[in-house]
This record gives sequence, structure tokens and C-alpha cells, in this order.
Amino acid sequence: MKKLLLIATGGTIASIEGDEGLVPGLSADQLLQYFQHTDQTIDVTCQILMNRDSTNMQPEHWVEMAEAISKNYHQYDGFIITHGTDTLAYTSAALSYMLQGLKKPVVITGSQVPISFKQTDAKRNLNDAVRFACEEIGGVFVVFDGRVIIGTRAVKMRTKSYDAFESINHPYVANISGNKVSYYWRPTRSDQTQELQVDTSLCSDVFLLKLYPGTKPEIFDFIKTHYKGVIIESFGNGGVPFEDRNLLPKIKELTEQGIAVLISTQCLEEGQDLYLYEVGRKVAQYEVILSGDMNTEAIVAKLMWALGKSTNLQDVKQIIETPAAWDLSTNWGKED
Repeated sequence: MKKLLLIATGGTIASIEGDEGLVPGLSADQLLQYFQHTDQTIDVTCQILMNRDSTNMQPEHWVEMAEAISKNYHQYDGFIITHGTDTLAYTSAALSYMLQGLKKPVVITGSQVPISFKQTDAKRNLNDAVRFACEEIGGVFVVFDGRVIIGTRAVKMRTKSYDAFESINHPYVANISGNKVSYYWRPTRSDQTQELQVDTSLCSDVFLLKLYPGTKPEIFDFIKTHYKGVIIESFGNGGVPFEDRNLLPKIKELTEQGIAVLISTQCLEEGQDLYLYEVGRKVAQYEVILSGDMNTEAIVAKLMWALGKSTNLQDVKQIIETPAAWDLSTNWGKED
């Protein structure tokens, strides 16, 4: 019999009507009352870890989830985390970094409509999550609308539609239809002997800056005194303005002070290439970190994780630019 642990954290899936709108209110046991599986070979145990709207989710709560998995790892065959959709992708990425060497599935799901409503996507998503949590596979996965996404590649694209999440710059893992799982690719590790390693050291002193025409260089003076790392979502392939409101001197100051500066792109697909244009090469001359084709959710979580491990810029750069949990397209489907 497959033993699964369902860890409830709140979100829309567990929401009820409150005085000021929808608010998480169902316990894990109440959540499961709406879920009925006919497979007698599955035993699902419920645990309510927290009951919050995912807008209020913080890095400290990622740590709680990782510790809950670690504590129960040897007692269960798979894990399901029910979670609000708004920050679900940040959580899935963070758990992918904090839980290294997983040989069991950690499946994160939620819904766009509460499970207690007549018309809801929650029942299907929960059933699919339970089904995939029974698979002989290791890693963190997002299961939503019949699709399975590796944890570091999920991005919420829609606020209302049932197909809320997409896999960005990476193939979907599988499709779930009824009780059937059809794989597109299976994540395999080069070191099959690696045991579970839990590393929850996070530094949340990370700032995310989206550039726009008119960004003032002075913003970096604030960042320099309040944060240990900054992610700059630049234009296109990674261009940073150097005329008129010239941002380059301030970025140089940050790197010289030991602040981790990561250059990303506002474009969802295909990643960045700082060496294609002059506007990219001028910033590449500094000790900046490159994001490749990682999505923002993974970049934020990975930079927090990297800064939690080291404050040395060379170490942080190596951690970020080295593929982990299939977050970079180098060696698709295979992790070093």
C-alpha cells in the first residue's frame, strides 16, 4: 500500500467565504472529505501545517515545509502539498533547492476555485496530485490541470483559467488523464546513490528590480544599504541603460561592495545573452551573475539559497550558474 502525506498550507483550494472575501479556512481533514479516491491501495494521511493565503507566504514558511518533508521522509512513499496559486511557483522552486537527492515525489498543487464550490478545478488537481505522488520518481513537481511541471520551471500565467501554470523553457514532465500518467520525459540523476540532503539556509535579503525606461540610478543606493543581493530584470537579452540615466556606475559600486548582482530578463522565454549587444556587454564587464533561461521564481529562490550558503561572490556566482534541479537548460533531463 502506498502511504502518502498530504500537507495543507491554505490557499484558494482550502478557502471559504469570509467577511472580506475568500480566506483559507478548511483543515486538511475537511479538505480530504471532498476528495474521494477508489484505489484501496493508497493511504493518505493529512497534516495541516498552516492555513494562509499564499500572498502571505514567506521564505520562513518554505523552511517549515522542507522540514516537514524531512521529518516524515522515511515514513511515506510520496508527499502532496496543497498551496495557494499566487506564490506556488516560488515555493516549488525553493523546495527544489532545499531538498536535494529526493527519491520520492513531492507534489505541489492548488486550485483556481475553492474545493467546496460546485464548479471547481480543485478535485481534479487533488486527485491528479495523489496519483502522481504514487509514482516511482524523485523530485519536486507542480501538478495542475492535468499537467506535471518540474518544480523549478513552473510559472503562473493566468489568474482565473484552470490552466493557470505553464512550464517555461523546459518540457512538461507528464500528462495525467484519469488514472493514467503519460510521460514526456523523466528526470534522472547522475548520482543515484545520493541520499536526501536538506539545506534550509536561506538569506531573504534579496531585491527584485524590474527595469523600465526612466529607472533612476539612485535606487541602487537604497539597495546597497539594505540587501545582499539584487536581481535586475533587464530588457531583452540583458541590456542595461548606460546613456542619460546611466545605471552602470551604480551596478559597479554594488559588485565592489560585495553585493550579488544577477542580470535576468523580463522576457519569459529563451533566456538572456549579455554578449549579444553593446548594452549587455557593458554590464557583463563587472562581476555580475547570469541567469541563463531560469524563470524569476527560480532565480529569487536560488539566490536566497545561494546567499544562505556563502557571501563570497565567486561562490554565489558558481552556485547560481550551475544547473540544479533542472532549472537551466544545459543537459536537459539530466542533472549533475
